[in-house]
Amino acid sequence: MVGDVVGQPGRHAVRRLLPTLRSRHRIDFAIVNCENAAAGFGVTPEICDELLDAGADCLTTGNHVWKRREIYGYIDRCGALLRPANYPEGAPGKGWNLFRAGGVQLVVANLLGRAHMDALDCPFRAFDEIRRQSESITPHLIVDFHAETTSEKEAMGWYADGRATAVIGTHTHVQTADEKVLPRGTGYLTDVGMTGPTGGILGVDRAAVLERFLTQMPVRFEVAAGPALLMAVIIEADAGSGRALSLTRLQEPLPG
Repeated sequence: MVGDVVGQPGRHAVRRLLPTLRSRHRIDFAIVNCENAAAGFGVTPEICDELLDAGADCLTTGNHVWKRREIYGYIDRCGALLRPANYPEGAPGKGWNLFRAGGVQLVVANLLGRAHMDALDCPFRAFDEIRRQSESITPHLIVDFHAETTSEKEAMGWYADGRATAVIGTHTHVQTADEKVLPRGTGYLTDVGMTGPTGGILGVDRAAVLERFLTQMPVRFEVAAGPALLMAVIIEADAGSGRALSLTRLQEPLPG
């Protein structure tokens, strides 16, 4: 699972690095969070196609999924692109879908936290419903939990323990070092980090971010320039039970 792709530098890193990483680590299935892939905010159909062509099997999103209106029709047609499942009924697209990976069936679900976020439906109840509908099909369930606070993410990990293969946090763009397999077999990581330029602040041009903090005035954010880093986590799971066996964090720089 690849952390939030930020702008053109992040997309370039995915194109260059993902095929190599898939081969080197014998990856069966690749999930890429793409909600910041279009100049830092949202995603377009063309960018989705680009990331899928680069080796992504599933694209997840978050609170910026609706920033580009051209994605509305595309997300209804493309089963590989997910939006958070706890958006109210009537939102375009799907919040979870069934895939094949390494000879097994795999459900990928996308959920959005509510702390310091939009007031959506409860992500915990949404998880219950996804598990209820999918548990007779496969024990393999990977959750991208796009959330702001560590506490809400940890709560989701413990809530899903024994019912999901892994709960992986996205959104903060900072990779955490707390990967673990919880007692009942669910892999957990608070945040997988981002894939994008390393010289900015969370992938954004640092001068603009500093101006915002110093003046408290509206500032236009642009994606930072410079070298990019791909951040990801490799989840190894038992094919029969769907239990996580190990999690391995990656920080892969673009070769100079």
